[in-house]
Amino acid sequence: MKLINLSLLFLIISSCNQRKDVIQKEIYQKAREIHERVITLDTHADINIKNFTDSVNYLQRLETQVNLPKMIEGGLDVAWFVVYTSQDSLSDNGYKKAYDNAISKFDAIHRLINTYANDKIALALTSDDVRKINETGKKIAMIGVENAYPIGMDLINIKKFYDLGARYISLAHNGHSQFSDSHTGERDNNWNYHGLSDLGKLAVAEMNRLGIMIDISHPSKEAIKQMISLSKAPVIASHSAARTLSDQSRNLDDELLKLIKENNGVVQTVALASFVHSDKFESNDNAHKELYHTIAKELNIEFLEWEEIEALPKDSQEDLINMRQKIIKMAQTRNAEINVNFPPVDVADFVDHIDYMVDLIGIEHVGISSDFDGGGGIEGWKDASETFNVTLELVKRGYTEEEISMIWSGNLLRVLDDVQQIAKEIQGQL
Repeated sequence: MKLINLSLLFLIISSCNQRKDVIQKEIYQKAREIHERVITLDTHADINIKNFTDSVNYLQRLETQVNLPKMIEGGLDVAWFVVYTSQDSLSDNGYKKAYDNAISKFDAIHRLINTYANDKIALALTSDDVRKINETGKKIAMIGVENAYPIGMDLINIKKFYDLGARYISLAHNGHSQFSDSHTGERDNNWNYHGLSDLGKLAVAEMNRLGIMIDISHPSKEAIKQMISLSKAPVIASHSAARTLSDQSRNLDDELLKLIKENNGVVQTVALASFVHSDKFESNDNAHKELYHTIAKELNIEFLEWEEIEALPKDSQEDLINMRQKIIKMAQTRNAEINVNFPPVDVADFVDHIDYMVDLIGIEHVGISSDFDGGGGIEGWKDASETFNVTLELVKRGYTEEEISMIWSGNLLRVLDDVQQIAKEIQGQL
């Protein structure tokens, strides 16, 4: 057996490595070019009205995961800003507070668009708006409503929210609303309506009439099935993942995914770590929490989980949230070591969900969302400035530019078009 000349072996290895580098550079460049050409759209970014003032707003590179500098840096073209209201009592007082909260968030978004950054971002209400604004070079804002609870018992408020720019509404969040059971009922098999309430069924018809996309991301499975059955238009899941890959009640099982396909809707795959890979997230999260509690003990304070904070009176939550964020920030220098031993959920795990759903229900029914500033963010896509990394991973997996364009925005905008066209037909019959 002849011995291989070591010099020759070195040259072969070196040549292979150089070829790999060339291929990687080619993929990167291809991804960059595609990312520049397609319209990138994220259907779920939460907001805090304290970041929508004349002195603190999204013109600045705030610590928020989404703001204009980060959108520009990452090439994120469209952000759906979310009017979110947490679930409270089903009472007139609860509805009034929730309505006021929702209006304050609508007002904040409009201040950003019309006053603070009117030369940088504009509101889109249709797919044509998105394309026209994109051609001007401005960023694009759209508005979704997470939890219909603020609508109260008067469906005329759906029209009010529509007039303020809302183009999707979810009928429940984490807790049963006056319209729908929530996925949270699965914990103890506790349901108010076993799906939708009578008011919820009327709300579906009203959203169809107005041209508002029905968001199924938080309601219960039975409620989702009823919405799909009742709706004359396609539905969306504004921020959900595949339950087969990560067993969370907020994720969609194969039956629901297939129903969404039949409905011609779209699932906006969510980049929230625990929904993407629950086991991997739990291992990493537990290691980080141990560090957070250690730091909190050193400061002689208590580190609270989100659920613990949300269970406390609203007026005491802000200081606790700020303290929690301070502790997490202090831990950053030690986080790298934890991530080596307990790898975090990353962009590759996220795109696994896209692959899975594309294979199961077809590429026409899959999109992208982050849930930034509401718990979302994964390694490689921690904020809007890293948006390109999602496109890069899609290119690495062989998706074409046309397919990437569909996933990033084409599918969602197609559903919006369908919903608005059906609304015109319904209104024409009245």
